[in-house]
Amino acid sequence: MLAILDYKAGNQTSVRRALEHLGIPCAITADPATLESAHGIIFPGVGAAGQAMRALHPAGLDNLLRDAVKRGQPLLGICLGCQILLDRSEENDTKTLGIVPGLCRRFDDNMVEENGTPAPIPHMGWNSLNISAPCPLLEGVAPSAEFYFVHSYYVEPDPTFVIATTTYGKQFCSVYGRDGLWATQFHPEKSGRPGLTILRNFYDYCEARHAQ
Repeated sequence: MLAILDYKAGNQTSVRRALEHLGIPCAITADPATLESAHGIIFPGVGAAGQAMRALHPAGLDNLLRDAVKRGQPLLGICLGCQILLDRSEENDTKTLGIVPGLCRRFDDNMVEENGTPAPIPHMGWNSLNISAPCPLLEGVAPSAEFYFVHSYYVEPDPTFVIATTTYGKQFCSVYGRDGLWATQFHPEKSGRPGLTILRNFYDYCEARHAQ
């Protein structure tokens, strides 16, 4: 079973629907025992970094996530969940979880596309990935696949964690992580077949690890 972290700052329902479409058992939960017993945790999010941290900390969910990573429980951060796994966010000047070294920065309001046209903020729409490192999460994803983004901030993790980048006004990290700990700036649950492939790959990884 996969646990979808419920911290009142996420798109949990759309993630659950995508998993249910794939026939993957899952639960939206903030219960520590359920989260700890899950084969993997999905950490989604929409909204602001400060708001999210104010929801996580009083409930002890920040430490729960840190402990999950320390004991090797697979974790997938999505969008805001991707951003606040890092040390700090420029959004609300917020100290975030510090699970992966790095910062979350705001896009420049005056960005332009490669053809010179304005690149509006938030970045909203479909873009492809430039994969720079192998990753079980991306197995079976075509090089031409596009994913759905909606964000005004982008992540700058330690370069050793970067798995894929995307270009919108500038090149930014869109997937980062290491074995069993991954984060995507885009929304796989809203990205059609390629996004479903990523969710299936995460589940398959969790199940294979649990069976060991």
